[in-house]
Amino acid sequence: MSHHTMSARTNSDPEPPRRRMSGVGRVLVFVYGVLALAATGRSVFQIIDRFHEAPVAFTLSALSAAVYIVATIALVAPGRVWYRVAWITIGFEFAGVLVIGTLSLFAPAVLGLHDIDPFGRDATVWSVYGMGYLFIPLVLPVLGMLWLSRHRPEDGRAEPSSTGAGS
Repeated sequence: MSHHTMSARTNSDPEPPRRRMSGVGRVLVFVYGVLALAATGRSVFQIIDRFHEAPVAFTLSALSAAVYIVATIALVAPGRVWYRVAWITIGFEFAGVLVIGTLSLFAPAVLGLHDIDPFGRDATVWSVYGMGYLFIPLVLPVLGMLWLSRHRPEDGRAEPSSTGAGS
């Protein structure tokens, strides 16, 4: 057999690295990306158009957009540092949804909200626990933390666990 017909990969070659993002991980990243775009668009519009009406709420919208952007990047990027960043941002997101959701229901004036309408003019992504976004902001960080707990980094890279659960 000539060297041209031999397989480029022999048995002695190491296995190619497994892909980090597959199955549920891809869906998770896709949803985070969509929320990042939605929150960014909403906050930019609110800040440019009517920041004076609810500066606290609209600043929180911008903060949620930044959290979604960083979380999306951290879920995709390999390595222990990005894994930690993902935990921090997703944990912060969950706390934010709970705090802002609770405040928007029981003390909307603290956020500068005029009412508790999750679809209202001054609502944020996290108002009423993300009701205006079909509660995805409430459920997504829980799913993100579950996914992260099953996909710990190994040897400096975040790879799926050997069981393949959640992939």
